[in-house]
Amino acid sequence: MLTKTQAIVLHSLKYGDTKMVVDMFTRSFGRLSFIVTIPKSSKSKFKKQLFQPLSLLEIETDVRPKSQLQKLSDVRLATPFFSIPFHPHKLSISLFVAEFLYFALRSEQQNPPLYDYVESGILWLDGQDSSFSNFHLVFLMRLSRFLGFYPNLEHYLPGDYFDLRDSMFIQQPPVHRDFLYPEEAEKVQLMMRMDYPTMHLFRLSHQERNRLLEVLITYYRLHLPDFPEMKSIGVLQELYQPL
Repeated sequence: MLTKTQAIVLHSLKYGDTKMVVDMFTRSFGRLSFIVTIPKSSKSKFKKQLFQPLSLLEIETDVRPKSQLQKLSDVRLATPFFSIPFHPHKLSISLFVAEFLYFALRSEQQNPPLYDYVESGILWLDGQDSSFSNFHLVFLMRLSRFLGFYPNLEHYLPGDYFDLRDSMFIQQPPVHRDFLYPEEAEKVQLMMRMDYPTMHLFRLSHQERNRLLEVLITYYRLHLPDFPEMKSIGVLQELYQPL
């Protein structure tokens, strides 16, 4: 049965001369992969530009559970971007977020609250004129709540260590090596206090921001199996400067 749903493009790959494999996170079905034919005619509704990373689409599809590649019956741009494709810093953030979600949501099933969280974050970034330097940190930190391993801040005290495996603050270092010393553990609880409207009030140097990003990537690798090396993180760390 044909069903309309919202979808966020995570990744697209050219397949032959006229086809693309497009991975999307949909609101109604979770993560799906599509085989899309891109005709050469300019009148076709299937245009390559629609399938850029983080594009917000409305699609129509008949999902076949046993098929690895689904087919699209219709597609349109749900919400056009006003700034992300044209702002180099926002573009570098968006490419990182898209690649991160491509790996983090590989087996994600239908999860409307998670979909709404990702969509609202993308729209916030697109609509913000300034003060978005910490966006990717806040986005990743709060994303972990939806994936089931958001840190427990309830018993945090200054001087605590942070156990990356157990997602909790502790008074003594654990027996394994996956933990943060108090100075960096304090930065983790700082990230947990940030949200989009107030994150500009938390001053971080470029080096501190990059270090916290490394900590977050390590944290996700410990909780999501087979999380690979990311290509876009180097671009983000090199090109992105504090605003």
